Amino acid sequence: MKAFRTTFFVAAVLAGTTGIALAADYDAQADTGGDAFGLYLRADAGWSFLDWTENDNGPVFGGGIGYQLNGYLRTDVRADWAGNYDVAPGAEMSITTVTGNMYFDWDNDTAFTPYVGAGLGWGWANGSGIPDDNGFTYNLMAGVAMDINDNMAIDVGYRMREVMIDGANPLEHQVMAGLRFSF
Repeated sequence: MKAFRTTFFVAAVLAGTTGIALAADYDAQADTGGDAFGLYLRADAGWSFLDWTENDNGPVFGGGIGYQLNGYLRTDVRADWAGNYDVAPGAEMSITTVTGNMYFDWDNDTAFTPYVGAGLGWGWANGSGIPDDNGFTYNLMAGVAMDINDNMAIDVGYRMREVMIDGANPLEHQVMAGLRFSF
């Protein structure tokens, strides 16, 4: 399992630097699309399913600030909370993460933009009746955004999130919907 985590971590870091290199080589004049580039804010809510020693589900909320690099690449920093998981008799847990994420948007001529993404960061598992812990976290995402107008999009997606702590790592499967506001 350690070899898988190390391989995944190296691949994620390389993927992130590749995206930065592609963004640096991007020629803004070559893009003929009408996409807005620049700063955006996002807010999301949904439902999270904990896959751990005890399985439970609960709400998830998050938000972040990002930058649309071009018609295909965007990046953001987000904070997310999920929880009130019943993990043992009389014990609850919540998970908070802060991650840096990179997304590949499939830019097309419709109002719908499918995407995939990955992120790295830090997470905290806090609870009552269990010890608190924290560690490295990663997430993988896929979804679709639908443009409402030039500055607003509805984002619906799936995210798998895992926090590396001592013992069994909490792994979550999340379904989320939110809004992105571009400036």
